[in-house]
Amino acid sequence: MDTSERLSALSHPGRLAVLRWLKAPRRHFPRQEHADIDRVGVCCTLLTRKLRIAPATTTRHMKILADAGFVRAQRIGKFTYYRRVDAALRAVAGELRTL
Repeated sequence: MDTSERLSALSHPGRLAVLRWLKAPRRHFPRQEHADIDRVGVCCTLLTRKLRIAPATTTRHMKILADAGFVRAQRIGKFTYYRRVDAALRAVAGELRTL
């Protein structure tokens, strides 16, 4: 994926909000029953509730962020958890600084 495609992934306010929330998940989400929020990530169900959108829309947004490398998805049972990938965000910020 090139820089313009990665920047496009950041062009939606909901996706930007998710990235901000995933920076400090304990501050933005309640305790999860099935997985440690710091080690595994935030359940898609919690993201859907916080975004106040349909589950399918949340899944689509998270796929865009994952394809861009900004989040990692981990499936545990029937749930998918997402963690932020800070290195990918730093890399795109570095690319912007070179402009």
